[in-house]
Amino acid sequence: MSLKVAIIGRPNVGKSTLFNRLVGKKLALVDDQPGVTRDRRYGKGRLGHMSFDIIDTAGLEEVFDNSIEGMMRQQSEMAFEECDVALFLIDARAGLTPLDNHFADWLRKRQKPVYVIANKHEGINQDPGLYEAYGLGLGDVAPISAEHGLGIELLYDILEPHWKEWKDGVRDEKKKAQQAAAELDAADENAAGEDDGVDDLDNEDDFPDDDGENFPSFEIEFDEDDEDEDGELIDEGPRDNSKIQLAIVGRPNAGKSTLLNQLLGENRVMTGPQAGLTRDSIAVDWSYEGRPFRLVDTAGMRRKKKIDDRVERLSVSDTLRVIRYAQVVVLMLDATNTLDKQDLTIARMVLEEGRALIIAVNKWDTVIDKSGVMQALRDKLDTSFAQAKGIPVLTFSALTGRGTERLMPTVLDIHDIWSRRISTSKLNRWLEVVSERHLPPVISGRRIRLRYMTQAKARPPSFFINCSKAAELPESYTRYLINGLREDFDMPGVPIRVNLRSSDNPFAKKKKKR
Repeated sequence: MSLKVAIIGRPNVGKSTLFNRLVGKKLALVDDQPGVTRDRRYGKGRLGHMSFDIIDTAGLEEVFDNSIEGMMRQQSEMAFEECDVALFLIDARAGLTPLDNHFADWLRKRQKPVYVIANKHEGINQDPGLYEAYGLGLGDVAPISAEHGLGIELLYDILEPHWKEWKDGVRDEKKKAQQAAAELDAADENAAGEDDGVDDLDNEDDFPDDDGENFPSFEIEFDEDDEDEDGELIDEGPRDNSKIQLAIVGRPNAGKSTLLNQLLGENRVMTGPQAGLTRDSIAVDWSYEGRPFRLVDTAGMRRKKKIDDRVERLSVSDTLRVIRYAQVVVLMLDATNTLDKQDLTIARMVLEEGRALIIAVNKWDTVIDKSGVMQALRDKLDTSFAQAKGIPVLTFSALTGRGTERLMPTVLDIHDIWSRRISTSKLNRWLEVVSERHLPPVISGRRIRLRYMTQAKARPPSFFINCSKAAELPESYTRYLINGLREDFDMPGVPIRVNLRSSDNPFAKKKKKR
């Protein structure tokens, strides 16, 4: 648990820009268009030696109905209630607006420290807006420029007392816990006065401020593949207890955000009948039966030719990045319009990135001919994705929750298959059998020889085969090997990669002796 700082304010005052500045990464979408941010986003902020949880919020609007603006206001209010300190941003260029004054009145009634930050203050021309901010009655005003990094040291001065107070609280709790443990040890050993470890409280490294728990944010950590000296991929080793990155993707209005809320059991992200409601990719840390997950809700992906809005293009780029760093991807389909061309395009991108894929058909309670729809869906999958036969297909209603209980067990199963490793001895015995069952082709009077096989890495399962004339082995024979691997080693539904390599002939470059 860390100090929580929320950034709040009306739309288009630079909240997401400041969020990106504090976390040191471009996580939140930023555009001149107001109202880009809709859901609250979490990240790990840093200022000097301080580390804290930072919350980016949607723009505050004076709307109290069930419209998009009303839901954005609710998200911002939840972030404010959750935080320890609030940074109230205004636009120093534009000066105070009636909306700023309205929410300043609202903030004054809350028993929580609030600091006014005059953003977009890049020069003396913005001074009038800065001086107006003192009239809000919330104390001193800190002039900064989040885009250019000016005045960020003022935020350090603002947050340091609260950070120290939080750290002292952690210190006291730790001291009490150690003293209680020491008293128990003394009672058990009948040796009063033992308090080992209490003096270690002065060690700054004992506090979780820098290396504390990971707070939900968009940034998805995923180790890239390493290579050895020969360029072969090296497996990263077993990570049985590692956090699984689970991305939920699909076309607009397929029910992605509804599924995320259903899994979490709370209204974490905005949902509604409007298509394209989600813009940012929102990640949430979560656990299922003790296994850590990072769930990522993404913006809907329409066909490229239909995208004419800059913010939507940014959202799609964000979703593509999520797919790249995910481990398991759930492709949400609308049961009323299953698997159209755009769905196939998204699925193909997921498989090309080498990610484990699950097809989830939402709104299944609205389907009348369930068997016919399911048969048509499976036939289309078999013909379109021969490279990943056996993709799991689930049906449920994310709104009511009926059928969603099967999702997470399926995710764990497909993740285990995606992470599977096969010993080299088993692979070579298998290679000998399948190559005798169906002999490799003859090229220029000589049959291609498959000499040796090993698994280079998992996630996805990738194999190297050492053979003669690798460049001339037909693709059809490679598909035969991949299908054999999938069937004989029980790896349905995941992409399998087979790379061919020819051995260098040591005598090829030597001249004949005369």
